[in-house]
Amino acid sequence: MPIADAAGIRLHYELVGPERAPVVLLVNSLGADLSMWEPQLPALAGRFRVLRYDMRGHGRSEVTPGPYRLDGLALDALALLDALGIDRVHLCGLSLGGAVGQWIAIHRPERLRSLVLCATACSFGSATTWDERIAAVRSGGVEAIADAVLERWLTADFRARRPSEAARLRAMLCATPAEGYAAAAAAVRDTDLCGEVHRIAVPTLLIAGNADPATPPARLEELRARITRAELVVLEAAHILNVEAAEAFDRALLAFLEEQERSAAGWSGELYARGLEVRRAVLGDAWVDRALARTTELDRAFQDMLTTWCWGAVWSRPGLPRHTRSLLNLAMLAALGHHEELELHIRGALRNGVSEAEIGEVFLQVAVYAGVPAANTAFRIAKETLREVASETAGSPREES
Repeated sequence: MPIADAAGIRLHYELVGPERAPVVLLVNSLGADLSMWEPQLPALAGRFRVLRYDMRGHGRSEVTPGPYRLDGLALDALALLDALGIDRVHLCGLSLGGAVGQWIAIHRPERLRSLVLCATACSFGSATTWDERIAAVRSGGVEAIADAVLERWLTADFRARRPSEAARLRAMLCATPAEGYAAAAAAVRDTDLCGEVHRIAVPTLLIAGNADPATPPARLEELRARITRAELVVLEAAHILNVEAAEAFDRALLAFLEEQERSAAGWSGELYARGLEVRRAVLGDAWVDRALARTTELDRAFQDMLTTWCWGAVWSRPGLPRHTRSLLNLAMLAALGHHEELELHIRGALRNGVSEAEIGEVFLQVAVYAGVPAANTAFRIAKETLREVASETAGSPREES
């Protein structure tokens, strides 16, 4: 169980992913521990180094006497980074975790690559409501408020469809020490960053749940209006939207993080987006998804270059139609003996409207000017590929390796 001494506070954490990859720091909501981010690990950990931790008073971290303050919780996060030798991170925080992210972006922006604020706000309602909740926890433990909190965390539909996941989150909530919950709830009660969030200058993604009663989309829209470089995504979910809408959440989060990394490396975001669209149109979603999923730190810049310059800068040019570009591709691949690429681009050519007869004419031309052996191999690959495509079209999909 990794425990860090973060400026005198013992914080439980987990750090996974490639050692040299950019770090994503995930910061929990009130009443949650680091396990709330379990759904994100498969998507994140192959491409980023993922740091999760239990906030002071939560999970397996130290419970110190309250009340806590937001700046203290934010400084805990920075002390953890210092203890682990991590300079800058992409920070993703939900609810109270989002408030921690706001404070760091305002007061310690040099520690952030980017900021993702989920189901959060710059202030969190009346002090009276929070005082009542704190009193209930102090008298009856977190169990006393668990059902009411769960109703805000997850929609009734999700709780009915995924009872085991709802039970997991309820158990996580109830395992929170009463003193830790009450002390952190005081930090939520006293948070008011609304007059300062305009100072946030790092690239920021806001993610809201359309059925979130705690921080509805209007509160995230308020942040978007005040933060210069912010964009807003609304998902079909309640408050713990990273669990309820995990797949859509992961897509939005990954797209944003990868865009920040490309921007830092000097790649044009607009050109990359155009290239990815063309690459998908020509090669197919399934192939592109597999290629992106297999990307590691070793070849990430290479894959970004392919999408940006090959597909965005060249394939997107208006000077030649895609049909013609496919014909040229097939001729060059066959003539140069790059036969390992032929099947992929024969399939792409078919998507671009190239006919079987035209493929034959291209390889006949290759035979004249590049040699019979090169054309012979190209014809063999083409016949195999066309048979497979015909079989798939007839309803017998080829097993993917």
